[in-house]
Amino acid sequence: MHVIVVGCGRVGSELASSLSGGGHEVVVMDKRAEGFRRLPDEFTGRTVVGLGFDRDALRTAGIDGAGALAAVTSGDNSNVLTARIAREYFHVPNVVARIYDPRRAVIYQRLGIPTVATVTWTVDQVVRRLVPDQVVTEWADPTGQVVLVERTLPRTWVGRPLDGLETPDIARLVTVSRAGVPRVARPGLIGQEGDVIHLAVRKDSLDQVHRYLGEEA
Repeated sequence: MHVIVVGCGRVGSELASSLSGGGHEVVVMDKRAEGFRRLPDEFTGRTVVGLGFDRDALRTAGIDGAGALAAVTSGDNSNVLTARIAREYFHVPNVVARIYDPRRAVIYQRLGIPTVATVTWTVDQVVRRLVPDQVVTEWADPTGQVVLVERTLPRTWVGRPLDGLETPDIARLVTVSRAGVPRVARPGLIGQEGDVIHLAVRKDSLDQVHRYLGEEA
């Protein structure tokens, strides 16, 4: 797949290197040529000096034939503008924008722009390791009404059917990770110690689910 990575900082250079190593045709854009120094010697893609929201620069990067674009510069506004141009003007099917202010995520998702908030992701990863019994939100739909939460299985659910965790119209078990291997939840699956569960939950019922799981722990 032809992929454009806009921004050649630490994230952009690592992303471009990973995609290139995976066999994709990668073009990296940055407003400064010096940024390309971060690319490893084994990088086989192309580089283009230019702004991600400059349509001529995007055309030079081959956006007309691109299957994906990642806007990962250091500026939220630039990333979202780049992503919107890629999605709405060039009709790139897979687009994502990196943002630093997670409070903007819902706004951008309503515009149809998937986002990755670095701060939120980092905080969530730390929280999971410090407080494994805490419910952590993994994903929210564009309206923010349904969220996917991750939780270490409470001890009292070990040896019990996990579909008992489900509540109609409130929570549904989606996946179970066991010994690091994820699996789609199926009826009758029995809980084991160390399981990590993912539940799709109505946001207005999060507190109820949190209390329920907390009481079971």
